Amino acid sequence: MTASLSIHPAVDDGVTPGDANFAGGRLMCKCADNPVTVEIKGNSAHNHLCGCTKCWKPQGALFAMVAVVPRENVTVTANADKLQVVDESATIQRHACRVCGVHMFGRIENRNHPFYGLDFIHTELSSENGWAAPGFAAFVSSVIESGADPAQMPQIRARLRELGLEPYDCLSPELMDLIASHTAKSRQAAAA
Repeated sequence: MTASLSIHPAVDDGVTPGDANFAGGRLMCKCADNPVTVEIKGNSAHNHLCGCTKCWKPQGALFAMVAVVPRENVTVTANADKLQVVDESATIQRHACRVCGVHMFGRIENRNHPFYGLDFIHTELSSENGWAAPGFAAFVSSVIESGADPAQMPQIRARLRELGLEPYDCLSPELMDLIASHTAKSRQAAAA
C-alpha cells in the first residue's frame, strides 16, 4: 500500500466522484486580498492529473490537476488586471495571477490545434463540489523533471493505480485518438 505518498491534495484521500448535473462554479486564485475570480458555466471534462513541468501545481504536489471546459464557458469576473500569460510562446497560453502565481485558465489560440476552443482549468481552485472527477494521470514520467526521484516512479505509478488513475506518459488513449483523428482530417483536407 502506497497511500502515504502525496500525489495531489485533491486525491490523496481518494478520488471524489463528480456530479453529472453539476452546473459550474467559481475559481479563485490564492490571493487573500482581491483574488482573481473566474466563473465557469457547466461541468468540466477530461479531468486528469498532469506531471508536466508547465502546469500549475499546489505547493508540495507531485502533479497538477487539469480539466477542460469550452472557452465560451469561462468568464473572468474579478481582478482581470492581475492576470498575465506565463509563457507567450507556449501552445497553451496559461493565464496566471501575477501576485500569487496561480494559473487560472489556459487557452489555445491556434485555430488549427485539436483542442482549440477548450480552456484548461484547475477545479481545485473552486469551493463548489461536483466537478468531474479525475480519470487518469498524464505525462507521469515528467514528474522526474520537476524533482521526483526516478527510483520512486514504481511507487508513484502504483499509488496512481490505487487511486484508479491509470498512469500514461502521454494523454489518455481517448485523447490521443482525438488528436490523431484531427491530424488525419487536417492532412486529408490539405491534400484535397
